[in-house]
Amino acid sequence: MNKVVANSNKAIEGIKDGMTLMLGGFGLCGIPENCIGSLVKKRITNLTCISNNAGVDDFGLGLLLQQRQIKKMISSYVGENDEFERQMLNGELEVDLIPQGSLAERCRAGGAGIPAFFTPAGFGTEVAEGKEIREFNGKPHILESALTADFAIVKAWKGDPFGNLIFKGTARNFNPVMAMAGKITIAEVEELVEPGELDPNQIHTPGIFVQRIFQGVDYEKRIEQRTVRSKN
Repeated sequence: MNKVVANSNKAIEGIKDGMTLMLGGFGLCGIPENCIGSLVKKRITNLTCISNNAGVDDFGLGLLLQQRQIKKMISSYVGENDEFERQMLNGELEVDLIPQGSLAERCRAGGAGIPAFFTPAGFGTEVAEGKEIREFNGKPHILESALTADFAIVKAWKGDPFGNLIFKGTARNFNPVMAMAGKITIAEVEELVEPGELDPNQIHTPGIFVQRIFQGVDYEKRIEQRTVRSKN
């Protein structure tokens, strides 16, 4: 089944105000830049966005935050975005901060059809407030629920018309687990290849999890914190 759409504008058709989106990426790596740009232009609002981080002020989800298109963020690390901080402290943005491992596992559980699981992460902190606590092997655990989304939007290195995806390097972060957890999964790829060109042993996300795919353009591939050493 050919799942190719022309571009990001076609890929995000059906996303409406008030929906929940999962967006892949870690720091500034593996971010679905094209789809985020189309969401900004379409002015879709009141979004709940599940993402490890919130980009920076002028890149990634930071672009949606600038336009006040996000009402709630479910994230782990948000320390690089001044606008995120301003909106959160002023009560303009709902925020659910989750330990990074728990966030990844909640997305994985959603894709695997597991409704909830127990984890020791967060016990004794605000993360555990209002959650069931049980003891396993003498250690307290809190009950965490799975996460799913109306749409999951991911970015891969290579893909084929059937939706099979390969992620490159550290871009294989939250993308694979989120691709499994969306009711509709959109994949933008750097290179769209012909059927049969991908080595089956190298595929990270099988096409059964992907409903729409397109070849993206003009990726920035920013470096979050560039550090160099002197020639001395």
